[in-house]
Amino acid sequence: MDRFEPAYRALLRTGELDGRAEQARAALRDCELCAWACHIDRTQRIGFCRTGQDAIVSSAFPHRGEEEPLSGWHGSGTIFFAQCNLRCQFCQNYEISQLGEGAPVSAERLADLMLRLQAMRCHNINLVSPSHVIPPIIEAVALAAPKGLRLPLVYNTGGYDSAAGLALLDGIIDIYMPDMKYADAAIAQRYSKIRDYPAANQAAVREMHRQVGDLTLDERGIAQRGLLVRHLVLPEGLAGTAEIVRFLAEEISPNTYINIMGQYRPAWRVRERDIAPLNRPVRADEVAAARKLAADAGLRLDQRRLRAFWL
Repeated sequence: MDRFEPAYRALLRTGELDGRAEQARAALRDCELCAWACHIDRTQRIGFCRTGQDAIVSSAFPHRGEEEPLSGWHGSGTIFFAQCNLRCQFCQNYEISQLGEGAPVSAERLADLMLRLQAMRCHNINLVSPSHVIPPIIEAVALAAPKGLRLPLVYNTGGYDSAAGLALLDGIIDIYMPDMKYADAAIAQRYSKIRDYPAANQAAVREMHRQVGDLTLDERGIAQRGLLVRHLVLPEGLAGTAEIVRFLAEEISPNTYINIMGQYRPAWRVRERDIAPLNRPVRADEVAAARKLAADAGLRLDQRRLRAFWL
């Protein structure tokens, strides 16, 4: 098999990668990098994401608990960004996503983190909650690529992404990994305080798939390029699994790779305020039903997660 080359290295050769970094920095002055489209000058003040020009990083390490095609045996080189453009009332990482635990980093420091994870033999650079920090990410890639960065980039997002933000990432991101959290806008508003989530989410997933296609793996089973969707099963069917798998199978691709996640448990505001019906863990039968819907639609299920759930 030919040696894999991540997409951004082609832009590096043409000089377009530096130009894209400049475009992304300019976009901060009238921000519509995520689907909130605040149109705030983030060089002067913060938007809904509570972030200015610099990314805030909570942690960076080889993650061995991600989907099997990402984690492999050396781990996924995960960089957790603090703050988030969602307000999920049940967030299990709320200290990072809502309380902002972490430290601001320069683009140079972010580039160094990417290169360090590569030196640790990670299979990819996994950018967690990246939607609001696209400019520093692109700038860091533009700095790291000439120094030898060659790993695929994973855009690990809550799925509330904009056309403007994704356009800047076209030809840079190799693997898009969006959540598809809800099929119903009213439920999304109630539990994640997000306006028009399903419409924005579905439009984003369409564009992601247009850019990278179905998930492709190398001869070792490691992801190289494509779309990988995450869907968290919620109690009482609140996530709308049936509609989401129908959308993926009929409007994206029946070959879509999906991780149906069964680890929901009450956390943060849901736990504090005893918000029903999210005030209980998801049941095994609810997860099994969701996985059956995905399998019946012909989607590719993340098998290690499937085995782990039943062991």
